[in-house]
Amino acid sequence: MKNFNLAVLASGSGTNLQAIIDAIKKKKLRARIKIVISNNSDAYALKRGQRNKIKTLHLSQKRFASPKEFDHKLVSILKKEKIDLIALAGYMKKLSPSVVRKFRNKIINIHPALLPRFGGKGMYGIHVHEAVLKSKAKTSGVSVHLVDEKYDHGSIIFQKEIPVRDSETAESLQKRVLKIEHQVYPYVIGLFAQNKILIKGRKVYIKNSGR
Repeated sequence: MKNFNLAVLASGSGTNLQAIIDAIKKKKLRARIKIVISNNSDAYALKRGQRNKIKTLHLSQKRFASPKEFDHKLVSILKKEKIDLIALAGYMKKLSPSVVRKFRNKIINIHPALLPRFGGKGMYGIHVHEAVLKSKAKTSGVSVHLVDEKYDHGSIIFQKEIPVRDSETAESLQKRVLKIEHQVYPYVIGLFAQNKILIKGRKVYIKNSGR
C-alpha cells in the first residue's frame, strides 16, 4: 500500500502537529509526515519535527528576491517529497494563488471557530475567541476546510461544535477549542488518507463514514 505523504506547515508551537504525530504513532492515522515547514526559524514546531526524526525546513520569503521565487521553491520541495496533502497547522503566512492552484483541493486548514463566522483576515489565535464572546454566540468549535485564494473561505470539510459556557473567558474557550482541534485534525487527515473525501465543486462529501 502506497504511503500517504503529508507536509505540515506551522509558524508557532505546533500542538496540532504533535496531535498528528501522536495519532500516527498510535496507528490511529495511517500517514507519514514527510516534512515540516515553517516561515519562523524559532517555531517550536520545527523542534517537534526534529525530535520525531521528521525532515524540517525553515523557509522564509525574506530569503528570496521575490514572492514568485519563494513560491517556486515551496512548490518544488512539496513535489520532490511527493506530498499528497498539505496541512496548515497555525501557519501564519497566506499561501499565494499560484501555490493553491498547483495543489488545488490538497491543502487543508484548521480554524478555531465555526466558519463562515469568525473567519477572515486578522481572525487567528485569541482574537477569534474574543470575537466569539463579544458576539454572545452560544456555541463555538472547530472547522477544517479546504484552502483557496481567500482567508478561511474554502469549502468546509468537517466541523465540531461545543457550547460556550456562561463563565467563559477568551483564554478558557481557546483551551477547550484547542482540545477539540487535536481530536478533529488527525481524524480529517485520516479521511483523506483513506480516500473518503469526495469534492464536487464547492461541496465536500465524506464517504462511508460512521462518525
